Amino acid sequence: MHDILFLAHRVPYPPDRGDKIRSWHILQALAKLAHVHVVALCDDERDKAHLDVLRGVAASVAVFDRSASRAGAMTKALLRGGPASVHAFGSSAFADYVHTLLREREIGCVYAFSGQMAQYVPHNLDVRFVMDFVDMDSAKYGQWAMAGGLKGLANRFEHKRLQAYEIATARRADVSLFVSAAEADLFRSVSGLGAEKVQVLENGIDLLHFAPDPTTERDPNLIVFTGQMDYAPNVEAVVDFVRTDWPQVRTALPEAKFVVVGRNPVAAVQALGGMEGVEVTGEVPDTRVWLHRAALVVAPLKLARGVQNKVLEAMACGKAVVASSGAATGIDALAGRDFIVADGAAVTAKRIVTLLQNPEDAARLGVAARARMAARYGWAAQLAHLPELAGAI
Repeated sequence: MHDILFLAHRVPYPPDRGDKIRSWHILQALAKLAHVHVVALCDDERDKAHLDVLRGVAASVAVFDRSASRAGAMTKALLRGGPASVHAFGSSAFADYVHTLLREREIGCVYAFSGQMAQYVPHNLDVRFVMDFVDMDSAKYGQWAMAGGLKGLANRFEHKRLQAYEIATARRADVSLFVSAAEADLFRSVSGLGAEKVQVLENGIDLLHFAPDPTTERDPNLIVFTGQMDYAPNVEAVVDFVRTDWPQVRTALPEAKFVVVGRNPVAAVQALGGMEGVEVTGEVPDTRVWLHRAALVVAPLKLARGVQNKVLEAMACGKAVVASSGAATGIDALAGRDFIVADGAAVTAKRIVTLLQNPEDAARLGVAARARMAARYGWAAQLAHLPELAGAI
């Protein structure tokens, strides 16, 4: 087939956060089908140290600094219309480069990763256009819109504008992809588009990388949360957990320890490190070190879209996981057998305490979790129909 143009809102390497894990594995799969030209925005200078890895996979790689400020994006949204969250990823240099590639290369497919990249796909495009939304971002703003005050009002405007943008994008794309059946069904219901235009491409897990490690000694008192700690839903999750759930856990188990593992912790997260039994690590070389040591892993997210990689990774490592119903959504596993689903401080704390007090039950849960991940979530199986989606067959 002709070349593939891969547009990404973040440099798709290293795969150290949920969206980049997905984009990296998809990029590798696409590179097996044709020459791939990667054009990506960069919001972390450290990512540029890994560009040689990308060049080893792609035919060409171009990276542009993401310079649009939040205030600037909101101003553009007010003056020009459209969603601020899309303007936040605007770059004239990026747009010019994409137009040059489309003019000079024999591109047969444009794969846009994340909805913000649709702004760089020309409306008169005469090649296949695959729009990987991953999640329905407008629904996230719809949930935030329930808050009162000016923030709630701003999120209501963003929800309305972003949803209109997503629908218009999906109508001109050949196919739009979502990470779970729940996200795809939701989008079909609001867009009126059918299954031929809106499809599911689930996340997978690197089962060799994320695997149990019998050589690491488990800490029977250790509870771990992993995630990007400047991401608002993660921040909300750990702050609320420490304020509401954690006191109940510590009352029952004074030796219990809660460790928040993830880079760029905001001030509200850093402040948790001063509380009894709580540690905030910041960025670590390898999150698996903490996963392997943990007695159990928690994912108490109140706002969660799509499939949570943090849950898949912990389960693949053979860990007992206690997840909120939101964090569990979209994961094809059996609650009670493969992981525990709990909502509310009292119920969540009780489930955690019970597992810590009964390590044999936690161990059985971890074994079942690993078995389910191995049976269901390997990347090769998840991406088996990617050639068809990209128009390679």
